[in-house]
Amino acid sequence: MINVDSLNLAMRSIKGSLILFCVAALCAPDTSRAQSENHFAGPVKWMTFEEAVEKSKTEKRKIFIDVFTEWCGWCKVMDKNTFPDPEIAKLLNEKFYPVKFDAEQAADVVFRGTTFKFIVQGNRGYHQLAAALLNNQLSYPNFVFLDEEFRIIPIYQGSSSLPGYKKPEEFHPFLSFIADDFFRKVNIQDYQKEYKSPYNVLAPPVSGNN
Repeated sequence: MINVDSLNLAMRSIKGSLILFCVAALCAPDTSRAQSENHFAGPVKWMTFEEAVEKSKTEKRKIFIDVFTEWCGWCKVMDKNTFPDPEIAKLLNEKFYPVKFDAEQAADVVFRGTTFKFIVQGNRGYHQLAAALLNNQLSYPNFVFLDEEFRIIPIYQGSSSLPGYKKPEEFHPFLSFIADDFFRKVNIQDYQKEYKSPYNVLAPPVSGNN
């Protein structure tokens, strides 16, 4: 799960000599959503991490987290080409609470009694929750799956996330692997051998009758 003890350990490992920075004006509740409103457009019913946690109180679902930054070019390509794809949007909306999380947002996130903050680093910085979710591997775009109890679901053994741009036909098998609980039975390599892609379905022949 996003185990608070594990996250606290991750937070301690990334703090080092870095300076904690959180100005009250930057920590207004709607800051992250307002700064990233364009990322929430499209057919996917995106929500914030806090909204997903709140919804889970009444209806448990897996959570899909798109960890992005405003400067990430491939994140924007995902938003333009992959997430609007009908097959992708359908799976995300029906099987998950789909979350957009800006890895450099200034607003605090409070989860199960722990407050995750923005950390200044050079000219930019990063959010402690992003670092914890990605096991300090801060590359973008990056995707994290949580089960119904907020435990991280690894796609590959030893990795907490799925990094890098994916085309719809490349991304779909990972989504279906998690959405339909195949991850509980087989590894991703074996699943991909049996996976039936909806993108390979040929259109039926056109009738010659006039």
